[in-house]
Amino acid sequence: MLPASFQTPAAVVLLAGGIISCFAGYRFFRVVLGILGFYLGAAIGGGLIGALVLLFAYFVGVALLGAGIGAGIAALIWAQFGSEPGAVVTIVFAIAGALAALALQRLVIVGATAVIGSWIITIAAASLVLDRAASRAATNGVWIPYPMNPAPGNHWIYVVWLALAVAGIFVQLSFTAKGRK
Repeated sequence: MLPASFQTPAAVVLLAGGIISCFAGYRFFRVVLGILGFYLGAAIGGGLIGALVLLFAYFVGVALLGAGIGAGIAALIWAQFGSEPGAVVTIVFAIAGALAALALQRLVIVGATAVIGSWIITIAAASLVLDRAASRAATNGVWIPYPMNPAPGNHWIYVVWLALAVAGIFVQLSFTAKGRK
């Protein structure tokens, strides 16, 4: 958790990054990969190394994105049955996701950046618009990493998230990613 004096500026930065990712993610995918690599690397202790690895490894980044989507799909499917997929199932879904992402690069990048960006927009905007207590109640603190399990009474977040994701995909396919290869 950030100190209280940093929460609003951090939410503004996240909101701006979410808007860029959601509505122009394909155009700025290499930048998004660099930021994501920095974030993931910072969690492990090597932000700059993580940023450089993902920034220069474009195809690896696309494959990793697809692998993550594949593993996420496996987790969602098994969650419907009240369990978790095993390691072999997760690996198979991750490999299938990576191969699909490489085959459908443009669509996967547009979809993923729109969905991820819309999630960031939703949480950052809730943090800015709602007062501190309401923001914590909307996200339930721990809920943020688990978007498939919102706090009770906060299913409106799905509607906002889905609407922004669809709008982001539409904008990217119609304008910002149109004609780019």
